[in-house]
Amino acid sequence: MQETRERVLAAVADGPVSGPDIAARLDVSRAAVWKHVEALREAGFAITSEDDGYALTGVPDFGGPAVAHELDAPYEIEYHESIPSTNARARELADQGASDVVVLADEQTGGRGRLDREWHSPSGGIWLSVLFRPDVPMAGAPVFTLAAAVAVTRAAREAGVEAVIKWPNDVLVEVGGEERKLVGILTEMEGEADRVSWVIVGIGINANVDPGALPSGAAATSLSAVRGEPVDRRRFTQRVLEAFDTLGTDRDAILDAWREYASTLGRTVRIDTPDGEVVGEAVDIAYPGSLVVDTGEERVTVAAGDCDHLRPL
Repeated sequence: MQETRERVLAAVADGPVSGPDIAARLDVSRAAVWKHVEALREAGFAITSEDDGYALTGVPDFGGPAVAHELDAPYEIEYHESIPSTNARARELADQGASDVVVLADEQTGGRGRLDREWHSPSGGIWLSVLFRPDVPMAGAPVFTLAAAVAVTRAAREAGVEAVIKWPNDVLVEVGGEERKLVGILTEMEGEADRVSWVIVGIGINANVDPGALPSGAAATSLSAVRGEPVDRRRFTQRVLEAFDTLGTDRDAILDAWREYASTLGRTVRIDTPDGEVVGEAVDIAYPGSLVVDTGEERVTVAAGDCDHLRPL
C-alpha cells in the first residue's frame, strides 16, 4: 500500500476526521485525500463520511491492504488472488533486490513442497512467502524453518488449535488419535558460504479449507475443520508474521521455542537420509535445525531427511 494511503487509513481509523484536517496533517490536497479514501473503499475498507468527517467502520476479511493494516512487523505485503507459486514470485523479487516483502495469496495453482512435491493450495488457505536478507552464514539459514514453524504454532494455539511441530518442517494437530498436517514450510536461500544473500521462507497453511478439497489420501486437515468454524485469516496471517519477526535471528530463542512445541522429541522416529535409515529416539534439536537421534548405540545428528513418527510397540 502507498505510504500516503497508509497514513490516510491510519487517520480515518482514529476518526471521525475531516478531509481538510487529513489534508493539512499529511500536506496533500483535499482532492488527494478523497481519491485515497475512494481507493481504500474499493479495496474493501468500510469508511463512512458524515458531517464530522471520515471514520473507519470495517476492514476487509483478507487481502494485502487488510493484512498490512495494523501489522506490527516491517513487511511490505504483495497480494494475489491466485498465483502459481508465492515462492517463485518471491525469487523474482529477490533478483530485483527486494527485501522484507511477503508474497501472499488466496490460492496457489503450482505450489511445491520439499523435494519438489506438489502442495495443494486451494482458495481459503493462507499461502505466503517471506523474503528477507539476514546477516547470517549460509549454514545458519535452516534455523528460519524452525522459526516459521514456531510462529505458525503460536498463531494456531492462539486460535484454539493445539498444534505441534514435526521435524523437519510440518505443523500438525491430532485428530481422532492420528496426526494430521496443518502447515508445510519450504525454505530457499542464495548466497556465499560466509553470508546469505537472501532467504525465502514459504509457509502453506490449510486455514479455511474443506478437508475434502485436499488431496485424497493425504493425512491433512485445516484450522477451520479443527475449530468447527472459520479462522480470521487476516489476523492469523498478521500473528504469524509478527511472531516470525519477533524471533528474528535469535538462535537460542528459536531453538528453545521449537523444543517447547515439538511433538518429535521423545518419540521413536525413522528417518530416511541420503546415507541410509536412522531409527531411534529423537532427543534434541541442534543449531541450525538438525535432529539429534539416540539409536541405542550412539547419538546421530541428522541434518535432513524424511521423518516418520513410529508407534510404540
